[in-house]
Amino acid sequence: MSSSENLKIGVSGLRGVVGDTLTPELILNFAQAFGTYLNGGTVVVGRDTRPTGIMIKYSIFSGLISSGCKIVDLDICPTPTVLMMVKELKAAGGIVITASHNPLQWNGLKFVKNTGMFLNPDENNKLLQIYSDKNNFKNNEWAKLGNLIKSSKNPEKTHFGKIFKHVDKKAIRKAKLKVAFDCVNGAGSVFTPLFLKELGCRLIPINTKPDGIFPHTPEPVPENLKDLCKLVKSKKADIGFAQDPDADRLAIVDENGNPIGEEYTLALVLDYILSKKRSSKVVLNLSTSRASEDVAKKHDCEVIRTKVGEANVAEGMIEHNALIGGEGNGGVIYPAINFCRDSFVGMAFVLSYLAESKKKLSEIIKTLPQYKIVKAKFELPKSKIEIALKTVKEKYRNEKITTIDGIKIDWNDSWAHIRASNTEPVIRIAAEARTNEQAEQIVEKICREII
Repeated sequence: MSSSENLKIGVSGLRGVVGDTLTPELILNFAQAFGTYLNGGTVVVGRDTRPTGIMIKYSIFSGLISSGCKIVDLDICPTPTVLMMVKELKAAGGIVITASHNPLQWNGLKFVKNTGMFLNPDENNKLLQIYSDKNNFKNNEWAKLGNLIKSSKNPEKTHFGKIFKHVDKKAIRKAKLKVAFDCVNGAGSVFTPLFLKELGCRLIPINTKPDGIFPHTPEPVPENLKDLCKLVKSKKADIGFAQDPDADRLAIVDENGNPIGEEYTLALVLDYILSKKRSSKVVLNLSTSRASEDVAKKHDCEVIRTKVGEANVAEGMIEHNALIGGEGNGGVIYPAINFCRDSFVGMAFVLSYLAESKKKLSEIIKTLPQYKIVKAKFELPKSKIEIALKTVKEKYRNEKITTIDGIKIDWNDSWAHIRASNTEPVIRIAAEARTNEQAEQIVEKICREII
């Protein structure tokens, strides 16, 4: 893969391979461009636990301080906590240092605006325009440089306190649920034990050393959760939780040690929330399971679909005044608490569901619509991805297709979505059907057609 393929700039911010495309100079310039974009002000900075995060943090500091920004350094901190603190501190913006689920050699920057939301595509484009013309960077004289300041609020207490206002904390504590969890040695390693302990859970942790050395591939999909599944079963836990390195995504394992699939995190939370609060609309991205759509419709909610990407879903939720929404990768967005994917929100609502229903998780899952989703990805140069998408569009021109984000093909009992990744130099293919075999056949057929 060429160096240019190792740098991704898009709706999910900036990601690259450290020591290759993600250099101190690039980081400093992006930070200075962001400080110029904000025209100074306070900027909240947090990071996941990747060892490269320290180098990147201090490169960011130089760029922000030179443009006159004051910095609140949260250091190791979950992404959703950083976004909440931007809003709580009335900061001008924020930067999260993370590459989410990407391999260890990757790292990146996510840019946050004063509302506690990520920059949307138009705002990202404005930032890129500033970055591309370094002559317009804000370079303050020595007396007007920024500096480091202390936060007036405790990040975890602020975040947890907001969540606890929306759940029956007493009911969860009374249930004394036994919870196994895998923080993949990421940012959740610091916060998740505190969070679950506050909810009265009996803790069974693994991979909670915040050194950023991932014990397994960090994306919280079933094939990467084998140790957690064994732990849940051997310790007879009520539930297992898995987070990605920056703790915005949540995957779940039932009491029998079976991963329910990251798509069912959102479906489960939707079923719980919509049974309690009426809502007219739910916003999901194009690749999210029909299980979530069916649950929303069961509760008389219209479903709005957006492009993949957290910022796109959040913008859609604002436009349609949605109570809840998210992405099927384990990303629950509940604006009354936080306007971003938040694994802690997901954990709190699922624990509430268990405590209030007094049912086992496997029993609840059986009541939800059952689909099987298969996902694949493979590396392709940008030019070949464009050709592949044109091939699919022509091949399925007589089917029901959606083209706002790659190509999505909808059939009566299945669908397929083919698109370029926002976060990696790959093409992604997702297909869903009633059986795993049907979904696999769809993915294999499309792969043969475009490779």
